[in-house]
Amino acid sequence: MILAGAEFAGAEPPTAMGAMMFGMFSRRTGWKLTPNHFTQAQRELQIAGREWLDLTISNPTHAGLHYDEEAIMQALIQPAALEYDPQPKGLLNAREAVADYYRKQHEEFDVDLESIVLTASTSEAYSYALRLLCNPEEEILVPKPSYPLFQFLADLQDVNLAPYPLLYDHGWQIDFPSLYQAVNHRTRAVVALHPNNPTGSYVSAAERSDLNAFCREYGLALIVDEVFLDYAHDGVPRPSFAGNREVLTFTLSGLSKVSGLPQMKLAWMVVSGPEPEVNAALDRLEVIADTYLSLNAPVQLATPAFLQQRHMLQALLLDRLRTNLAELDGRMATQSACQRLAVDGGWYAVCRVPATQPDEELAIQILREKSVLVHPGHFYDFAGDGYLVASLIASPEVFREGTRRILELFGT
Repeated sequence: MILAGAEFAGAEPPTAMGAMMFGMFSRRTGWKLTPNHFTQAQRELQIAGREWLDLTISNPTHAGLHYDEEAIMQALIQPAALEYDPQPKGLLNAREAVADYYRKQHEEFDVDLESIVLTASTSEAYSYALRLLCNPEEEILVPKPSYPLFQFLADLQDVNLAPYPLLYDHGWQIDFPSLYQAVNHRTRAVVALHPNNPTGSYVSAAERSDLNAFCREYGLALIVDEVFLDYAHDGVPRPSFAGNREVLTFTLSGLSKVSGLPQMKLAWMVVSGPEPEVNAALDRLEVIADTYLSLNAPVQLATPAFLQQRHMLQALLLDRLRTNLAELDGRMATQSACQRLAVDGGWYAVCRVPATQPDEELAIQILREKSVLVHPGHFYDFAGDGYLVASLIASPEVFREGTRRILELFGT
């Protein structure tokens, strides 16, 4: 499965030349749309009839997990779905279910129903936040490494990205000196991933305090992506930013990861912070949401039942994550060429490997010689070569054989 944005990962941002070739299209869509070499290699093998082991899987519905099909399908059969009741922030019963999730899962008891805005995806939630906060050509600060989709989201909103690095030293930390160097008069917000994708590092309590201080000092909003929040590998719940009152904060999550139901297309943002700023933000967000009204009634009405599914699905996924991580650590212990970097949560593991060639070329070699699909680190904007990113939700059999073949390439 191709990671969203990965097919063109490494592609240049929109250019005037790209737009000039087809004058009817906007400059913001002037991307270089030639598939990257990694995607081309996949297509070549597919045409040749080759099969491979997929260690890039991010779709839980393709991961061989058991779903309560009857409960999920029954939740969609509700007579109320026949009535059209356009509510910009989303139907009340769905927002109540989201608030209940925060109370019971994260002990956030002060999430106001009126502070919750439902969207069709976290990508849409990002677009709402960027439209709310940024004028054309203004900037948001984003962590590096992080998710490749950010560039496309920013391009479509006419917003520029300015990276700030995460540093690795027995774990990942925010490089605050670099964050202070990156801010300027065009900066409007800071994005944090809690935990980060793909590093799996949560924002620590100290980092949270420092981020709030930084945003206060420069008058910035904080956008926190918590889609993987519930997948702490040690089983210890991490606090959500949904109750952050220090600065204007937009906390994003959704059914895709919380309940393993990406096909249901329901996500949300929770707005918190100083009351005057929150009220002003929500007034504007209501207009933005009312302009699109992208959510459908059946899924909103089914949201309480869908969120109940998280109890079973998260248990299955956490068991899968821990099983595969233990398998990887067992294999790593028998060799010295590669290292699994520390990971606290999420669905991925980052491996440090010998940087004998660019990551993309290494991933292509692994695909061609070992029939294993694994993501090169540069898709996630790692600072240099020598990184591979593997999905931990692959079936244990596929993960076991796939990691064996990869390490075999390094003579281990």
